[in-house]
Amino acid sequence: MRHLRAQVVGCGAYLPERVVSNEELSHRLDTSDEWIRQRTGICERRIAADDEHTSHLGLQAARAALEAAGFGAGDIDLIIVATSTPDQTFPATATRIQAELGMTRGAAFDVQAVCSGFVYALAVADNFIRAGQSRNVLVIGAETFSRILDWEDRSTCVLFGDGAGALVLAAAEGNGKAEERGVLSTHIYSDGRHNEALYVDGGPGSTRTVGHLRMEGREVFRHAVVRMSQAIDAALDAGGVTPGDIDWLVPHQANIRIIEAMAKRLNLPMDRVVVTVDRHANTSAASIPLALCEASGDGRIQAGDLIMIEAMGGGFTWGSALVRW
Repeated sequence: MRHLRAQVVGCGAYLPERVVSNEELSHRLDTSDEWIRQRTGICERRIAADDEHTSHLGLQAARAALEAAGFGAGDIDLIIVATSTPDQTFPATATRIQAELGMTRGAAFDVQAVCSGFVYALAVADNFIRAGQSRNVLVIGAETFSRILDWEDRSTCVLFGDGAGALVLAAAEGNGKAEERGVLSTHIYSDGRHNEALYVDGGPGSTRTVGHLRMEGREVFRHAVVRMSQAIDAALDAGGVTPGDIDWLVPHQANIRIIEAMAKRLNLPMDRVVVTVDRHANTSAASIPLALCEASGDGRIQAGDLIMIEAMGGGFTWGSALVRW
C-alpha cells in the first residue's frame, strides 16, 4: 500500500541583527555572565529591532526556506505559524506572512503551544499532508519574546531571545517504512493543571493587557525531563527504532542542563546533539527550526539522517517528532 508522507524539502532561518551579551545585561541587572552561563548555558541572544515584528522575522525565514526548496509562493497551499508573540490579537500572523509572500490560495493560520509550538505545527502540517488535504506546506516558528519579558526580572529576562525558522514540507508517496525520507511520526501532549508554572500574566480576555512572562524555573525543569522523556519513548516506539538508530537529537533550546539530560536519556554523545542555546537563548517556537537550519546548513545533518525532535512549553505542552531528513 502506498502512503503519503511529508518530506522536508527546504529550510530557512532569520535572526535579528542586534546581539545582547550576558555582559551587557549584567550592567543593568543583578547578574553576571558566569551566573547565566553556569545555570543555562546561554552566552548571548538576539533582540528584534523596534520596527521588527514577529511577522517580519517569520517572513525572512519563509523566503529563505522557499528559496532552498526551489518553490515559489504559488506552490504553497498551507502556511502554519507557531508563535506566542503574534503581531496582533487577530488576524493570525500567518495571514500577514501569506500576504507579504503573495500567496493567494489555500489557507494560513497560527498555532499557539508556546515552546512546543513548532512540534505542534509540524504535527498539524504532517496530518494535512497525510490526509491529502495539502501538498506543500510552509511551517514557521517565529517569536519576539523580548516584547513580553519583564526586563527587571533576572530569573526570566536572561533566558529568552528572538528569531524565526521555517521548513517547507512536500507530499511524497512511500511505503510507510522508517528508511524513507520524511516525517515518520509526531506526538503532542498537554496538561493544563500546570498553568501557574509558566505563563504570561496578561491577555485581552482577562487583564486587557499583554502582560509579562512568569516562571517557576525548578518546577518547569522537573517536569521537562520527565515529560520529554515520555515523548521520546513514544516516537521511538512508533518508528520501530532504538536510541542507537538516532543520528541527531534536535531539542528545544531552553537550558543546556535539560538538553544534556535528554542526550543522556538517548545515550547520545553531545557531539550528536544540535545546540544553539548558547548563542540564541530560548527562542520558544523558533528554537527547533533555527537549530535544524543551522545544522543542515553547515553540513552536520545529511540527507537520510534520522532526527529526533522534542520540546516542552507552558501549559504544560510537550511533544516529539521523528524525521528522516
